[in-house]
Amino acid sequence: MSVNDPLDADRLRSDLVSPGGLWQRLDVVAETGSTNADLAQRARAGEAPGSVLVTDYQSSGRGRLGRTWTAPPGSSIAMSVLVRPKNVASSRWTWLPLLAGLAAVEALRRAADVPAVLKWPNDVLVDGRKICGILAERVETPDGPACVIGWGLNVHLAEDELPVPTATSLALLRPESVPHRDTVVVTVLRAFELLFSHWQATDDDGAFAASYGERSDTIGRPVRVMLSADRVVEGTATGIDADGRLVVLTDEGPQAFGAGDVVHLR
Repeated sequence: MSVNDPLDADRLRSDLVSPGGLWQRLDVVAETGSTNADLAQRARAGEAPGSVLVTDYQSSGRGRLGRTWTAPPGSSIAMSVLVRPKNVASSRWTWLPLLAGLAAVEALRRAADVPAVLKWPNDVLVDGRKICGILAERVETPDGPACVIGWGLNVHLAEDELPVPTATSLALLRPESVPHRDTVVVTVLRAFELLFSHWQATDDDGAFAASYGERSDTIGRPVRVMLSADRVVEGTATGIDADGRLVVLTDEGPQAFGAGDVVHLR
């Protein structure tokens, strides 16, 4: 779908970058292989946290479990950020991709007025179809570990341009009022900054588990958790624990999963 919706780097910097804020540098590039890979490379070379990289076209986008995807130039939002939590135990870093998912959900509800929800851990769905994927990766840098978080969000894709039949886009959901990509980028990153700041300032993740539960489309459903090619667990998802793990009531009792591919069962 050909749409005139260019990314405005100056506007994005004006709206997001500030001396006391989380975001300290923002770059927009016409094309790259992977914004996550680029930022990870920059981090290993000494880049300071607070960087944002957005591209018009990502030719080698990566998702969870090694999946790859691509979309026509100008049709999506592909962006990554580099963060380094301060005074946060490494065991709590598992919350970062979930916070990114919450930020995307809140941004889509505010900027596009769509009923976005979360499929555990961080797939963003609207009406049961995936509109945004998130990938968080720990990276070792000269100043210690950091995290690169990437969002891939479908904006102007037509039905025949979707990566899979179970995906969707803002253009399909709101054809008469698709928000500009700049607006979505700003809303996502402002929401993430707010969540990240609160999370970094507390050691109680119970409130975040409750917030996640309010936006979850997984809790309360029968699910299948694919742990490996030969290990599958089925049961009812009953909640998210303080570590961000999915709690599933199985025939053997409740079990908590920190990783795995979840399938919603009917």
